[in-house]
Amino acid sequence: MAAIRKRYVVDDKGKRVGVLLDLADYHRLIAEAEEMEAIRAYDAARASGDEAIPFEEAVAEIERSR
Repeated sequence: MAAIRKRYVVDDKGKRVGVLLDLADYHRLIAEAEEMEAIRAYDAARASGDEAIPFEEAVAEIERSR
């Protein structure tokens, strides 16, 4: 991960209360967080021991339950 330029928002006492990010850094952090969420979901699914079903079958099952 590339270095993120650190810029803080401070209150009237100089206490850090927020952070400013370049838009590109923000989008990269969001993408990485989403990827980590997908990895955790995959790991949880593998650990559950449930039987895997084909994607198309899963979609059909969801459609039937609507």
